[in-house]
Amino acid sequence: MIAVLIPIVIVLFLFWWFWRKPRVKPAEGVESMLAQHVKYYRQLNDADKKRFASEVTEFMGHVTVEGVGTDVDDLDRVLIAASAVIPIFAFPGWKYRNLTNVILYPDTFDEKYQFEGDRRSIMGMVGSGPLNGQMLLSKSALRGGFSEITDKSNTAIHEFVHLVDKTDGTVDGMPQSLLQHRYSMPWLQVMHAEIKRIETGQSDINPYAAMNESEFLAVVSEYFFENPARMQEHHPELYDILSKMFNQNPAAVVNNGAVE
Repeated sequence: MIAVLIPIVIVLFLFWWFWRKPRVKPAEGVESMLAQHVKYYRQLNDADKKRFASEVTEFMGHVTVEGVGTDVDDLDRVLIAASAVIPIFAFPGWKYRNLTNVILYPDTFDEKYQFEGDRRSIMGMVGSGPLNGQMLLSKSALRGGFSEITDKSNTAIHEFVHLVDKTDGTVDGMPQSLLQHRYSMPWLQVMHAEIKRIETGQSDINPYAAMNESEFLAVVSEYFFENPARMQEHHPELYDILSKMFNQNPAAVVNNGAVE
């Protein structure tokens, strides 16, 4: 009898524990903030807008956003969540299991995480070591990434692509979760050819992409999502393989006004 009761007690305890946990209240007006500030969202069809907003709300309920030297408001949380959802939107059910916390700084910070002084140049980073599971972001860079005048850059998307890259254990520009084996060699070829063009001043891609393979992936992903039509025109091979990796064709969304 005791053996029968033990599993029942465990189930009841887990049920109680789950429901006693404090719930994170979703920001009010998520859809209106997305419509006002996130171009990617505005270009989705109605069904995908609903799913996108739902995934944004779910992310906000699982990842804490804290401010250091700055207040955090609902728009900050929505923009961070949107940045997380955009790269993995074609993979419903994706969870950033390697992220628990986002720390928001007022502006750029230095390698010692200080946001005062004259050595501040970092706009975002994925934590490692003692900061594993955390992301650091500049609030000004976060907001600037969703500005209508931005055409190829979005710091928050950049950092979330690093997290996607990190899911296989290594941030190396070869995300196994996205890059099917048959695309590995074409991706390396396109990557290294473009890095050479960047180094010789023959590319409009941010030179930071030439630092290494992981930064290349993150930088061109910003471009891919921020100005897909331009990337498709100027870098068709690169656009094509990124489209296969992310399972998205954002240039078609721009041209047609709806997801294919």
